[in-house]
Amino acid sequence: MVSASALTCCRAQAQTTDPVRWHPVADVGLPGPAARFDYQTIDGSAGRLWIAHMGAGEVLAFDLRSRQVAARVPGMPGVTGLRAVPELGRVFAALSSAHAVAVLDSRKGQVVARIPSGRFPDGLAYAPRAQKLYVSDEYGRQELVIDVPTSTARRPVPLGGEAGNTQYDPRSGHIWVAVQTRDELAEIDPGTDSVVGRLSIPGVKEPHGFSLDSARGLAYVSGEGNATLAVVDLGRRAVRHTYSVGSEPDVVALDPVRRRLFIASESGVIAAFETAADSLVPLDRYLAPHAHSVAVDPATGLIYVPLQDVAGRPVLRILRLD
Repeated sequence: MVSASALTCCRAQAQTTDPVRWHPVADVGLPGPAARFDYQTIDGSAGRLWIAHMGAGEVLAFDLRSRQVAARVPGMPGVTGLRAVPELGRVFAALSSAHAVAVLDSRKGQVVARIPSGRFPDGLAYAPRAQKLYVSDEYGRQELVIDVPTSTARRPVPLGGEAGNTQYDPRSGHIWVAVQTRDELAEIDPGTDSVVGRLSIPGVKEPHGFSLDSARGLAYVSGEGNATLAVVDLGRRAVRHTYSVGSEPDVVALDPVRRRLFIASESGVIAAFETAADSLVPLDRYLAPHAHSVAVDPATGLIYVPLQDVAGRPVLRILRLD
């Protein structure tokens, strides 16, 4: 368990009438060296959290019930993005150093395919109707397209700028990708694999991480360049509000059940908000070294933060906010 002294919070710029506090649940030691982590993805049907241990070149499968590592997948050089697709029994991993995407069997934790993919594959999104995987190729300035049934690469979609994260919108059936050097979101139609719209995000510099709230037609987009989070109305193509977050924001995670949003930053700040219509209510912030990746399990509301070095070892910190 984490001692109370290990939990450090700072007050956000605005207060709520009903205080919400961070609470430690557990620190679980993880295997491998004290090295950088990146994205996470939850497979709710299997009760597993998949973690990219980027600096160790491996993927970890963490059992959410037993709170133990259920599988280690080595040979994942520079693993960045992960995407679990429970209906396929697959987990996709972007391998930035190998310039490839690995396809994992989510039950066995084994690699079943590797697909050559761009210069720096990063974020991933799956479009179920088209049965395609979309991968942001940051330095290639394009969106990679993979036909999932055949595990083959298709013609990439040029973006005209460096690609940040990538998300699928079930409401429209389209793919959205942050184009960080153009300060915009690009909209891709999986039917034609072409950019069908561009949405400028004034007030946000170098957008990278973002999350979609498809039920409300919103995107929550963070700017690496100015530590800002924007609430973007996708239907009206307009920024509704902007908020300050930690320096160099990275991963954005939404809990759609409790209507909470988390933005983890390279500076170690996790900003938390409650969602309210087209605006946000700031909550307490959480501070921990290298806390730039965050995942939340909507089934339990528990928050998962992998930390690369806690007393010389990697740790998965489990938190709750109530």
